[in-house]
Amino acid sequence: MHHDTSSSRRKGANPRRRPQEPASPQPGPSAPGRSPRPGPSSRRPGRSPRVRRFRPGTKALMEIRKYQKSTELLLRKAPFSRLVREVCQTINRSELRWQVFALMALQEAAEAFLVMLFGDANLCAIHAKRVTLFPRDLQLAQRIRGPNAI
Repeated sequence: MHHDTSSSRRKGANPRRRPQEPASPQPGPSAPGRSPRPGPSSRRPGRSPRVRRFRPGTKALMEIRKYQKSTELLLRKAPFSRLVREVCQTINRSELRWQVFALMALQEAAEAFLVMLFGDANLCAIHAKRVTLFPRDLQLAQRIRGPNAI
């Protein structure tokens, strides 16, 4: 009898599935004080019994495509505005006023900078033959860019 292992199975082959359980509970001896296990339809009424499961990385790629198509800002406006006002207050003790369009322009530039920085850091991770982004990838990207790249 041949057993499939992950090393002997080709990449495109589908894993074998377990046979489905019968919908109705089987009569027979059960533990005292315990009711038989409910069927799949009684667990979640009104829903299909199976939840859609994606392979690892599929949802991440779907999110990447979604956000690359869109043009809206990804950081929330109110927390970004509070952060800008807080930084300005540490630099200048007096209360500074900001126009809404000035804050939006600053947020647009900040998000563009972060996207480019994460793109460069991702290239550093790929160069190291990894798909996971580490803090050292961000530090290397910043160091390669130089001190004037901010």
